Parts: sequence; structure tokens; C-alpha cells
Amino acid sequence: MSTPALARPLVRLALSAVLLSVLLPGVAAGADWPQYRGPARDGRSAETGLLAAWPMAGPQVLWRAPLGDGYSGMAVAGGRVYTVFGAGRDEIVIAFDAATGKEVWRQRLDGYRSDDMGGGPRSTPTVAGGLLYALSSSGRLAALDAATGEGKWEVDLVAAYGARIPQWGVSISPLVEGDLLLLDVGGKPGHSLVALNKTTGKLAWAAESGSPGYSAPLAVTAQGVRQVLFFTGAGLVSVDPAVGKPLWRFPWKTDYDVNAAMPVFLPPDRVFISSSYGTGAALLRIEKQGSGLAVQEVWRSKVMKNHFNSSVLVGDHLYGFDDGTLKCIVAATGEEKWRQRGFNKGSLLYADGRLLVLSEQGVLALVEASPEAYRETGRMTVFTARTWTMPSLADGRLFVRSGAELVALKVSR
Repeated sequence: MSTPALARPLVRLALSAVLLSVLLPGVAAGADWPQYRGPARDGRSAETGLLAAWPMAGPQVLWRAPLGDGYSGMAVAGGRVYTVFGAGRDEIVIAFDAATGKEVWRQRLDGYRSDDMGGGPRSTPTVAGGLLYALSSSGRLAALDAATGEGKWEVDLVAAYGARIPQWGVSISPLVEGDLLLLDVGGKPGHSLVALNKTTGKLAWAAESGSPGYSAPLAVTAQGVRQVLFFTGAGLVSVDPAVGKPLWRFPWKTDYDVNAAMPVFLPPDRVFISSSYGTGAALLRIEKQGSGLAVQEVWRSKVMKNHFNSSVLVGDHLYGFDDGTLKCIVAATGEEKWRQRGFNKGSLLYADGRLLVLSEQGVLALVEASPEAYRETGRMTVFTARTWTMPSLADGRLFVRSGAELVALKVSR
């Protein structure tokens, strides 16, 4: 596909972001949520000026828009909100105006796929440099112009690299690191992990052999070394993002290869991982070893068993779901501080001293991010359908979705 200049659309997107920051006083500038789990892929937002407590009816509903099947999250950038859904025979990428909910464009991504956990796409799109990267549940990757939806390039990961489709569909969310787009595809020998040129889609490097996980890659800097962490079906592996060279690995076997929750980085040198199916959690420390790196286990416990939604680090504590129970644990030791039932397999994010917690049944709660006790300061029923998708927060608006619709809520003062 040809690549026309993106200058004018990018200028319009930049001006939109500036105007939004002016129109929404009290919200931190640069408050986009352009990828899975937010700006740093850690489930945290830097926004301030959010409501500390909600009225009885919950936060104001700004708009609702019809959607379709799937568990893809929402990427929010430049005044647009993007997601992927299944409808009819197709999986579709769609863009809405974040302020009004008006549809801006839609583009077919791939054919529809379903399994015993539901139908539709699982991966959250990534927006960077004016492009949107979307991945279907069957492994078709596309780069689109974020402003117009025009296709720039696409790759069938199965045909190109022998990617294996996990039992419950491709669920990784692409990571942009420098000029590269990184993915865990579990492909043919030597092609388990791949890096593509983000502008052209051409292969930059391939590495490793093994089954794919369901987790998204995470870029960190530890011991002065930039590295990308892939939570594959066999465990956690760190690679040099420039060339794909493995730096260290930590075996972590889970039933059905469901290593799905993202690793959580604890600066300057620790990593938390967690999986369900009775597996549990571990805290690891990255250390120098000769001229290279190694990793050591600090603690391992069944105190936290993240299924598909990841924990969030706030201060010295981790908040997350031990299967269906929301917990707070001490990051350094794994000691449990409190637990709260009733959310089942929920999801959460952190912003402005609070946790925004969404239950599997569509109930949204505002909870103090405190290790002392579970203290709720707001509650609202948004859906009555299954909601496994993590919310997204940008410019004072919280975006939540079910298999039927996308909802925007005003959570700023």
C-alpha cells in the first residue's frame, strides 16, 4: 500500500488534544490512553481532578454507542476512541469521537472467529505516530491511518510466520518500541517472537521457538539495559528489542498456556508475574551477571492468581484479582492486606488516588487505593452483560464496553 504524507491529519490531531485539555480544566495534560493498560502499559493514569466520590446514581453518562462481540479494550488518542469488535462475518476496527460518541470511521479487519469463551477480537489496538495497529483474533495484523482509517499495510501472521492461534484466540496487544512493532506470535521455529518495522510491516527480526501466551509485551529499563518482557506460553523471557537477543528467561508453566496477565514492573529492577489455574504469583529481581543479566526469584505464592486482567502497582502495594476476589498485597513480600468479593473476574485501573474497578457483571466501583482496608466511595451498574474488558481513562472520561455497547462516563470534577 502507498504511504501519503500524514502532516495535515497529525496537525489536526495535535490541535484537538490541545483544545480538549483547555475544555476540561483540572485534568492533567497529555492524558491519552493510546494502548492496552494505558500510556506506560501499567494500568495507571496521571490524570488529576477526578471525582473522589460519586453521586448515588454514579458518574454522568456522556454517551452510549452500539458495538459487537469481543473483549478488545479501548485506545484513546487525539480526541478519538478506537476499539475492535465482531459483527456478522467480520471483525471491525472502529473510531469514535471521544467527546460525542459519533462514529468517525470503521474498517474491516478480518473474518469473525468464536470459541467457547465467546466471539470476536481480544487484542486492544495501539496508536502511535499517527498510525493505529490492530490485531484480529485469527492473527491478521493491520496498520491504519488513525485519522481516516485508511489501510497502510497488513500481515497475516499465520501465513507469514506460522503463528499459532491459541485455544481462545490471539489476545496479545502490539507494542511499539522505537521504530519497531513487537509481538508474541508463537510461530515456526525461530519465529516465536517477531519485530516488524512499524512503518512498513517488514520483518526486522525473529527469535525464540515455543507456544504463544495471551499476554502483551512490556518494555522496561533495568540494570541500565532496555529490554522487552514477553510472557509466553512457557514463561517470561526478556529480549533486546533492537535485535531480539534473549537476555534472560524464567520458566512459568500454566495450564492451557494461559499466561495472560501482563507482567508488572517494580522499579528499579523487579518484575511481578501472575497466572490463574492454581498457578499463583512470583516476584523476580533482575540482576547483573558477568557481562549479561540474570533473574532471581524473590518470592512465590498462590496469594494472587491473575486470570486475564493484570494487577496494578500503587506505592508499595499491588491491587488485583485473585481469580474472582479483589485483593491488596504487599509487593515486596506477597503478604495479603485485604480482600473483597463480589466482582468475580473483574478489572481495574488506578488514577488520582483511587481504583476504578469493573466487575464481570458490569458493576463499576470507585475504591480508595489504600492498603488499610477496602473503602468504596461510589458504585454504578453500567451493564448487565459479561464485561471482561479493562476500562480506559482519558481527558476525564472513563470508557467501558460490553459485547453490545461502548459507554463514556464523566469521572472528572
